[in-house]
Amino acid sequence: MSSEHTEDHPHAAHVDRHVRAYITVFVVLMVLTLVTVWVSSLRLGIRLAVTVALGIATVKASLVAGVFMHLSTEKKLIVLGLALTLVFFLFCLLMPGVSDMLNNRLW
Repeated sequence: MSSEHTEDHPHAAHVDRHVRAYITVFVVLMVLTLVTVWVSSLRLGIRLAVTVALGIATVKASLVAGVFMHLSTEKKLIVLGLALTLVFFLFCLLMPGVSDMLNNRLW
């Protein structure tokens, strides 16, 4: 768009900024997908491979939630609620493994 058009219509500049952000996130998601495919071709141990894959997936999910779901502009209370949900989810996810390690005394 030309600068004359955006000066006449401030809403157009706002839309341009959002479209630019969507395209940027899309490109980053595609790059991270390629990184995921590349990492899967490496001969990593199963634990390290799963850890790396979950890390990349977490970054991708954060980008989608923050930009496409507009969570980056939400109020702090909503973000706090989502953060607490994430902490609870991670607790539930990790608790069986921690319990198993404690029972088998693998420490």
